[in-house]
Amino acid sequence: MLCFHISEAYGLRFQIGAAGVDIFFVISGFIMWVTTQGKPIGPQEFMWRRLIRIVPLYWIATAATFVLAVLKPQFFYNTNASAENLIGSLFFLPAMKNDALHPVVEQGWTLSYEMFFYLIFSISLLLPEFRRLWFLMAALVAIVITHYLLPLGHLSVFTEPVILEFAAGIIIGRLWKQDFRLPFYAAISLMIAGFALLLASDLMPHVDRAVRWGIPAVLLLSGAVFAERERGVPKLAFPHFLGDASYSIYVWHVLMAVMVTALLLRIGVPHGAQPVFIALGSLAFAIVCYLFIERPILRKTRAARPRPAFRG
Repeated sequence: MLCFHISEAYGLRFQIGAAGVDIFFVISGFIMWVTTQGKPIGPQEFMWRRLIRIVPLYWIATAATFVLAVLKPQFFYNTNASAENLIGSLFFLPAMKNDALHPVVEQGWTLSYEMFFYLIFSISLLLPEFRRLWFLMAALVAIVITHYLLPLGHLSVFTEPVILEFAAGIIIGRLWKQDFRLPFYAAISLMIAGFALLLASDLMPHVDRAVRWGIPAVLLLSGAVFAERERGVPKLAFPHFLGDASYSIYVWHVLMAVMVTALLLRIGVPHGAQPVFIALGSLAFAIVCYLFIERPILRKTRAARPRPAFRG
């Protein structure tokens, strides 16, 4: 997403970078199923875990972006820095423009979908495991069907077909937990097919993203998890660290890119060289935010996590 937003700002051709959101949604469905199946986790505990993981850092980033957008609006020309949008953004119901969500933190629209999915998933935890799977599939499909019946607005946005990517991730997670296996080369073939479809996605600009990028995302994740099951993947320290810091990178990268861009303009870095410096600088700043903001927050909130009243 970092590279996509930089390429978008500089008119570079990297449209498939937007598919990172779709991969993220499929992974989210996969992780939610895998981390809850067979465990006595009720709705209260599930939502608490999700909230402490998502909300504190997002609220800090939203507040910081809002303050800077008010003080330096020339650097945030796409940001709606109204008090109304600030409140809406904090509660994942931001302002809408051109039938799309526009929170204070530009990329935060995806978290609105995440929170909507978490709400549905938490309800499913009231059911026995087998019924839970069917409830989730039926609920997500039914929600998408209503998309074509609703007027424009928040309800229409939250019922976009893109939420079926969560359902696909859940199915992959279910297969994973059932010890389903694919031959290694079949799994690699799925990944290759996913990459090929991503590369070809520029030829389908008007196709819904759930098809254009969602199907390749499903193939990529399926191939990756089942290939790993057959052969394993070496755990390299730096990629593992970047994985841990991925949420901070995601939340902060646009704001950091704006700040780095302002610095580069001040010191006179040539236009053509700016994207590389912005990418590296934004990544470095986001990692600092992970080390000194996100990680301490997680330690404190996890230590203070209450014992849930209901476990089902």
